[in-house]
Amino acid sequence: MTDADLDRSYTALCEALAAVGEAQAPLLLSMLSLSLMSRFERADEVLPLIANAHRQCGAGAGDAA
Repeated sequence: MTDADLDRSYTALCEALAAVGEAQAPLLLSMLSLSLMSRFERADEVLPLIANAHRQCGAGAGDAA
């Protein structure tokens, strides 16, 4: 994907999130995620992407042990 394609895609996602509103944003993101994951042939291709996004969100930071 070119930088221009990535920018167009990100812009479309932002616009869709704004259009559905904060309450429906998790649903839209879940549906999009499932749709994109289904394009991969194996979970082994998807799981590292999930783990990376999880890390980048600071998962676990501030969690009680």
